[in-house]
Amino acid sequence: MKEPLFLDSVLQEKIWGGDHLKAFGYDLPSDKIGEYWAISAHPHGVSTIANGEFKGQKLDELYATHRELFGNSEKEVFPLLTKILDANDWLSVQVHPDDEYGQKHEGELGKTECWYIISAEPDAEIIYGHNAKSREELAEMIKAGDWEHLLRKVKVKTGDFFHVPSGTMHAIGSGIVILETQQSSDTTYRVYDFDRRDDQGNLRELHIQQSIDVLNVPGNQVPENQVKTEHFTEADITTLVKSDFFDVYKWVIHGSHNFKKTAPYTLVSVLDGKGQISVSGKLYPLTKGNHFILPSTVENWALSGNMELIASNPE
Repeated sequence: MKEPLFLDSVLQEKIWGGDHLKAFGYDLPSDKIGEYWAISAHPHGVSTIANGEFKGQKLDELYATHRELFGNSEKEVFPLLTKILDANDWLSVQVHPDDEYGQKHEGELGKTECWYIISAEPDAEIIYGHNAKSREELAEMIKAGDWEHLLRKVKVKTGDFFHVPSGTMHAIGSGIVILETQQSSDTTYRVYDFDRRDDQGNLRELHIQQSIDVLNVPGNQVPENQVKTEHFTEADITTLVKSDFFDVYKWVIHGSHNFKKTAPYTLVSVLDGKGQISVSGKLYPLTKGNHFILPSTVENWALSGNMELIASNPE
C-alpha cells in the first residue's frame, strides 16, 4: 500500500470555543467548537481512515495491527496528536506533566506540545511561562491569586511558533487559532480558570497540587526559537522545532516540489490554499482543512499548487 492515509476526525466542544473552524470546511454542530482532533489515535477522539484499503478503520486499530505502516515502531501507542484549536476566549492557565509523572499518576504519556499560530486578532496574547523563582514562591503566588505578577504574557501574531515542553505554564488567549502538535495525551492540570462557570453554573476543577508538582521552576526559562527556512525554486521549507518527541516543519508550496522520506512516517495538515499530492504516479487533491499520514511505504512524493502545510515526524 503506497498511498497517503486521509482522515476524518472528531470535533470537541469547549467552554472557550467558537465557530472559526468553519473556515477549514468542517461542519460545526455548535458555535462552541474549541478543537478538531485532526490526526488522533487517543481514546478521547480517534480519527478514521477515509480512503483506500483501510477506509473506515480507526487509526488506533490500524496502528495496532499494521505496525509496518509506521516503521515497525515499538511505541505502545500512536505517539502524536495533531489538533486545530479555536480560542474564542482564554483557555485555562495550565500545565502538563512529563512522561514519568503522567504514567505514574494518570496512566498515560506526558504532554510536550507546540503551537503554530494560524491566525491572531490584533494584540492577541498567550501565557508562556511564569515569574516565580522558587517552588515556594510559586505556591505562595498561586495561593494568593497573584496572577498579574505570576503569569508571563506574550503578544502573538499570525505565523508565530512556540515550543511548549511539559512543565511550562501556558494558556492560549482569545482571538487565536492554532495548529498544535503534541504527544498523544489528554492530561491537563488547571492552575487558574478566570473564575469561569460552566453551563450548569459550576466552577471547573483546578489541580493546584499537581500543578505545583510539575511546573518548571524558575518559570521564565522558555525555549529559544530555533526556526530556520530553506528556500527552493517553488517551495519554502521551514524547520519549526526538533525535539525529543517530534520534529515539526512548515511547507509553503508555490509551484511543485519533490520530497523524500526522512522519517518512518509523516503527519501532514493543509492550513491554507489548495493543490495536490502525487504518490506512485497517482494524484490526490488537497485543500485547506485536509489531514493525512504518509506511511512508511511511501518513499517519495511531490506537492504542487499554492499551499501552506504543517508536517510532523515522531521521534
